[in-house]
Amino acid sequence: MTSRPMFLPLNHSRFGPCGRALLGAGLALAAQAAQAQAFDAVRLFAIPAGEGQGIVGAAVIAGHEYLGSSETKLRVLPALDYQWKNGWFIGTGNGIGYQFPSPANMQYGVRVTVDGGRSDNDAPALFGMGAIPVRPEIGAFLNLLITDEWFLTSSIRYGAGQDRDGVQVDLGAGYAVQLAPKWRLGLGLGATYVNGDFMQAFYGVTPDQAAATGYAVYAPGAGWRDLRGNATLTYFFDAAWSLTASVQVRSLQGGPKGSPIVDESTPVSGVLALGYKF
Repeated sequence: MTSRPMFLPLNHSRFGPCGRALLGAGLALAAQAAQAQAFDAVRLFAIPAGEGQGIVGAAVIAGHEYLGSSETKLRVLPALDYQWKNGWFIGTGNGIGYQFPSPANMQYGVRVTVDGGRSDNDAPALFGMGAIPVRPEIGAFLNLLITDEWFLTSSIRYGAGQDRDGVQVDLGAGYAVQLAPKWRLGLGLGATYVNGDFMQAFYGVTPDQAAATGYAVYAPGAGWRDLRGNATLTYFFDAAWSLTASVQVRSLQGGPKGSPIVDESTPVSGVLALGYKF
């Protein structure tokens, strides 16, 4: 559950067609690849000039087995996202959804995503905890462009956990600036609030789990799961190809921080991603 930089390229007129293409290619790749499919926000291109546009690439992600684990894991993941001019989008970074017609400084819509669950074989700390199945989630999102550089993101997702009743609310803010014609820097902050069902499924310990693992029974309630900050640097080889490097620091809060399965409360992750806009 590594995290991705929070970038939101919107359809603002200051950038010409080439500028919007560069923004869309590099920042969308960083968004989807670095997050490793955690879907904390929707990040879309400017409105496509043609019928649609997309980005394809691959990312090397240095992270952890799960959020709270000290077990490190290196992943190489594909990244593919596409959006149509009529508002529909699909991909590994945003899920499947629809953006409603909206002002140039706003994006809002609905989507379906997937929660990856968890296996009790992912790390020694999970032995005996049982698996959390992969679940589809339904949700909605709202993004706001405050200025050409500052933006806000928000989303809500429902459906994760054993009983499909987990809720996640993601809030983010970010800043992106062109350092030079081919270089772009981004900084972001984010937080995730979850309901009690999600917290219990991913960080609680039931009596049966306690008997199987030796952990004490643990029943966390709803609250903030984590706070996070990130920095991203993107280099554009041309209007299509880009290379992105990102680093993310997270701080687990409240219920997760006190969970017996958590042995790393301030995980750090990194990403190197290559993308091609088409």
